[in-house]
Amino acid sequence: MLQFILKRLGLAILVALTVSFISFSLLFLAGDPAAALAGETASGEDIEAIRVLYGFDRPMLVQYGEWLWSAVRGNFGESYYFKLPVSSLIAERLSVTMMLGVCGITFALLMAVPLGVLAAMRPNSIIDRIALFLSVAGQALPSFWFGLILIVVFAIQLRWLPVSGAATWAHFVMPTIVLGYYAMPAIMRLTRAGMLEVLSSDYIRTARAKGASELRVMFRHALRNAIIPVVSLAAVQMGFMLGGSIVVESIFALHGAGYLAWESIARNDLPTVQALILIFSMFYIVFNFLADVLNAWLDPRMRSS
Repeated sequence: MLQFILKRLGLAILVALTVSFISFSLLFLAGDPAAALAGETASGEDIEAIRVLYGFDRPMLVQYGEWLWSAVRGNFGESYYFKLPVSSLIAERLSVTMMLGVCGITFALLMAVPLGVLAAMRPNSIIDRIALFLSVAGQALPSFWFGLILIVVFAIQLRWLPVSGAATWAHFVMPTIVLGYYAMPAIMRLTRAGMLEVLSSDYIRTARAKGASELRVMFRHALRNAIIPVVSLAAVQMGFMLGGSIVVESIFALHGAGYLAWESIARNDLPTVQALILIFSMFYIVFNFLADVLNAWLDPRMRSS
């Protein structure tokens, strides 16, 4: 198990270094950063002075090394637009996005996994058809439209929930439903397909022949094996929720890291965009690493892969 963890950890570090270099390269792929900072009316001398001031005249690899070393220590430079340290901006906003992401994936798993199991236990039944309908509807509904419908119904007409903000738990109810419902279809279909495949296996028939109860067969034998791909998918979905929550945060005025990313892109605030891309990518890498470790614990056969 330790060898498996070390191998996966090494791959995660290599991916992280690759992502960090791509993230840093965005500064130059977007054009001349010195000219962008100087503005359209700046003279050539002004642009050159800014280039020297920010170190853009040095070799790219030297700049990347210094930026990476600073990023490891939590220093991402200063925001071009907010004129504040990028690390403090992100630290202030990230807690909202983390809360929203955790609530969203929890809602998705609590809804999708039981529905997928019930649908597999009763294929072609009314429960299976309801699960299929929810799956199709979840893919067809755009997040922004679904969010607006919830606001109209639960905030404006019924007045049960607040429209915007992040002051109390009630402010996260509708954003959680919108974000989690988008992840439900894939998790539910994968759970159903995995359960159907496992339930037709020989060891399930053997467990039933030995007199094991249906609950024991379902949760001790079947679900433990069927849940393995779901764990990997949930890790990917969690990373997506953290990095792709910009639409939900914009609709419900949750000023989290996703909304900060939109603000930074709109205002050409490249240091903040670089840092957010790197941080969101690290979340993807960490969640996938943890999912691999958990899957290896659930299925010892994966440790030799």
